[in-house]
Amino acid sequence: MSEKPDLRTSIGGIILKNPVITASGTFGYGEEFGTLVDLNRIGAIIVKGLSLSPSKGNKPPRVVETPCGMLNAIGLENVGIDTFINKKLPFFRTLSTPVIVNIYGKSIDEYARLAEIIEDTGEIAAIEVNISCPNVKKGGIAFGVKAKSAYKVTKAVREKTTKTLIVKLSPNVTDITEIAESAVEAGADSLSLINTITGMAIDINTRRPKLANITGGLSGPAIKPIALRMVWQVAQKVKVPVIGVGGIFSAEDAVEFFIAGATAVQIGTANFVNPRATIDIIEGIEKYLEDRNISCLSDIIGAIDTKN
Repeated sequence: MSEKPDLRTSIGGIILKNPVITASGTFGYGEEFGTLVDLNRIGAIIVKGLSLSPSKGNKPPRVVETPCGMLNAIGLENVGIDTFINKKLPFFRTLSTPVIVNIYGKSIDEYARLAEIIEDTGEIAAIEVNISCPNVKKGGIAFGVKAKSAYKVTKAVREKTTKTLIVKLSPNVTDITEIAESAVEAGADSLSLINTITGMAIDINTRRPKLANITGGLSGPAIKPIALRMVWQVAQKVKVPVIGVGGIFSAEDAVEFFIAGATAVQIGTANFVNPRATIDIIEGIEKYLEDRNISCLSDIIGAIDTKN
């Protein structure tokens, strides 16, 4: 084909130049990768999850390599929203790439306050709400495991912001479509899925957990089939854009998610293995479309054929 394929896509009102986004917690605050990757070529950058106050996270060891992936129990270590806005965000003024802020709270009020602060910050294009965090007021249950609590958090954030609102879903549930529908009903413009799957590893010599936190979140290629299945299920149930996350290491992986119904993808664990993973995947998607004379990315979104 004479012209390059159109890789543009939309996630709840934001037009991205391509569908490749960095996953929160795997790309720092963006600037850390500046000498390794052309950040202006990435579709969007989602920064490390932010809370109202700085957090030191969990005690080490916090990361363990596993077959086809990794376990992490970082504990959402971050600099806090105020330090991010004052010291980290100015860097993004030098880029054309949209910045998306991932937020988490220990209560619904904390989520709402974070959204309120971000609403007045022009450089931030969208908010991604991590609802896989412990709800301290409800005995440690994650907000994202029940439709009712997912609805309440999403609604509280929606009432405080006009920015594009993405809700990140937990896979540690019975029916992810039920949670997805509740988030959309409460005002989510887009959904990202999946977050990590709870797992653990044991040192057979010491008979102790390899993570100080005992359990952690499993990510990487091991979870891709689960993520792909859940994206396919959710894309059939909701009318908002779905962002696929989980074990995407290649352009072929990303294309699978598009065919399943995702309008964009997030690259996470792959960034630890190959800092240029985002760029390699963008170029690979473009080549896939070129080789098949497909002019627009949108032509393959949801193109799965499940007929017998």
